[in-house]
Parts: sequence; C-alpha cells; structure tokens
Amino acid sequence: MNNPTTGSTPTRRIFVDKQSPKAFHALTQTAEAVRTVAAEAELDRTTAELINLRVSQMNGCAYCLDSHTRTALRAGESAQRLGVLAAWRDTDMFTPSERAALALAEVTTDPTDTDTQASAYEAARQVLTDDQISAAIWVAITINAFNRVSIMSKHPVPALRKA
Repeated sequence: MNNPTTGSTPTRRIFVDKQSPKAFHALTQTAEAVRTVAAEAELDRTTAELINLRVSQMNGCAYCLDSHTRTALRAGESAQRLGVLAAWRDTDMFTPSERAALALAEVTTDPTDTDTQASAYEAARQVLTDDQISAAIWVAITINAFNRVSIMSKHPVPALRKA
C-alpha cells in the first residue's frame, strides 16, 4: 500500500524492544530503580505520572500517552487535570511542587535553552528536596527513553473494549 502523501511504500518497523530484549530488559530495570528512587524521595506516584504524560505529550508518543493516562487515573489522578496537562502553566490546578517537577521534565526533554533550564532548576530548589529533584529528572529521562522505543517501533495503541 502506497503512502498517498509521499507515494512510497511504508517500511515495516521493528519492535526494538522485542528485537533486542536484553537492552529493553535493562531499560525496564532502570525504570524499576527510578520508581524506587522516586518513592524513597517521596515524589508521589501521581507527580511521576504527570511527568510521564507531559514528556510523552512533548514527544508525541501515543502509546505512552495511552498507557500512562490509564496508570495516572488508577493512581487517583483526575480526568480534568489530565485534560489540561499540556497547558499546566495556564491553570492553578497544579501544586507548586508538581509545577516544579513538570518544568524539570520539560527542560530534561528539551535541554537546549539553558536559561529556561536554569530557571526551572532554581524554581525546583524552592519547593523540592534534592532527592525529589533527582527523582523527577530520572523519571523524565526514563520516559524519554521509553518514548523513543515506542515511537521508533511504531507501537500501536490498543483499542479499548466497550463495556
């Protein structure tokens, strides 16, 4: 089947997680370690999921957005807050610590603007502990890696079954 925009035949993607399971297993172990670090730093699960979702929004990873939306809802996050997450700066629905973690996540995902990076880091120092700052950055680093796996593999978003 030709792509109507380019006229080319789409290339079948390799699911890199399945093709290189040892590497993917190492990434999964890293994610488990990061969850432990976040818990020990008292970076709550909903904040970690907000980071996962915001980074996945920035990267355009449909698979991770789907997965982490469901995880956030199970962790007690509201649909309303998830709905406005992309515009978190424009609402007062997020706590100062969540805002700091989201800003860190964004500059971890796109670290090119060093002024914005410094500003986000300084704001985080006002409301997060050093352990929480480190945990938030590690959560962002890890979801960025998973986003790349899913984007490059073109992991499909599973259809939800209707009840």
